[in-house]
Amino acid sequence: MNSATKIDTEFEAAVPVIIVGGGACGLVAALTLADAGINSLVLERDALPSGSTALSSGMIPACATNLQRTAGVKDSVEILIHDIQAKAKGQADPAVVRAVAEVSGPTVEWLITDHGIELTLVDGFLYPGFSALRMHAPPSRQGADLMSGLLRAAEAADIDIVTNALVTDLVALNDDRVIGVTVQRPDGSMEKIGCQALILACNGYGGNLDMVRQHIPEMAAAEYFGHPGNQGHAVQWGTSLGAAVKHMGAYQGHGSVATPHGILITWALMMEGGIQVNCFGKRFSNEHRGYSEQAVDVLSQPDQVAWLLIDDRLLTLGREFEEFKLAEAAGAVRHGSSVEDLSRKTGIPSPPLEATLRQVIAYTNGEHLDPHGRDFTFQAPLVPPFHAIKVTGALFHTQGGLEVDAHARVLRTDKSPLPNLYAGGGAACGISGSQVWGYLSGNGLLTAVNLGRLAGRTAAKQIEVEGNKYVD
Repeated sequence: MNSATKIDTEFEAAVPVIIVGGGACGLVAALTLADAGINSLVLERDALPSGSTALSSGMIPACATNLQRTAGVKDSVEILIHDIQAKAKGQADPAVVRAVAEVSGPTVEWLITDHGIELTLVDGFLYPGFSALRMHAPPSRQGADLMSGLLRAAEAADIDIVTNALVTDLVALNDDRVIGVTVQRPDGSMEKIGCQALILACNGYGGNLDMVRQHIPEMAAAEYFGHPGNQGHAVQWGTSLGAAVKHMGAYQGHGSVATPHGILITWALMMEGGIQVNCFGKRFSNEHRGYSEQAVDVLSQPDQVAWLLIDDRLLTLGREFEEFKLAEAAGAVRHGSSVEDLSRKTGIPSPPLEATLRQVIAYTNGEHLDPHGRDFTFQAPLVPPFHAIKVTGALFHTQGGLEVDAHARVLRTDKSPLPNLYAGGGAACGISGSQVWGYLSGNGLLTAVNLGRLAGRTAAKQIEVEGNKYVD
């Protein structure tokens, strides 16, 4: 189970390219292959493809797009590269970062114009670490809608997607060339399917508690907000073939998940003036460093929770996001006409909360510097009535994985590429450096979409060079 078996075998069926995983990475790879006239088979373990993409806000960073130009946004490949590496402290693979950045804008344009994916430029606020507005997302700001659009595009392109198909093993020759996979169906039956090329798009290991304990022990007790199918199979299969892994301690966390409701609260509220306090009414971090590392800060507070504080202005902003409206409908948002009233509604002691809000006003007026390092001077202070949401930190998805090159080829430990194995999204090492602090907003979908695009292109070139052995 979850290994690469080095034997020759007979297959019940064969296709040019098998793609393991039907999320954004896998579907973008399949669409790329379809445009090149090459058939692929997407194998998805769930009854309906969703994965981590459907759990996200559906925001894809991209630079130099028509949507940006129309909005007067100045962005470029070099600016995006700078932002990625600045957040990752220069630890991300320069070649992979450049490849992803260069293809990001054209890929978004291709999704919109060639495949009818509805994407808009998210404006009004900058995510932490961004030098320009570059998030492209469905109007709803929901990853489920991005998945729906990709699935409609896949259907229009006649892409074969088999659901309830759990890949248990890879079949490889002695030269490490993958020649097929073993698939388990819900009734327990097994099937072997052959291929010329294999793309791993099955995300990371966030759902595998043993691997989480091994690589990111600080998140072992945290709520897991990702897909339970993210069991680290790609890493296991790849390493059995001699593939290298990299930055296994990197991951995306999030410091604003409403608890106990389990609903993501947009970080836009924080970027536009919201603050977080602990149960004693005190701030404990620079909330603008990034929502990923904020997960660790929140989990270090008593009871592993914090309170997000906003006012009416930010309440209006929050209601632009579907998840926030769901949280409000579920009773996650508590309202207070004054500090004292909010104190009664939340249990936060009133005097220290009042003192914290006065301090924030002083930071906003430039009278004092925030000891945590946040710049409040460009934002309006919070004014009553106030609103509060109890939040916790959560693990979203891992960023470490199989080492790939700029063509999405999986690399051996000696940096040579495996013959016909490709990876993207959470299956591949991301571009977030080695730790939680390296995650730039949107890095997950940035690599899912664009490494999927690159993997599809490279696999198509392989099939073109070798000749299609499995023409329908």
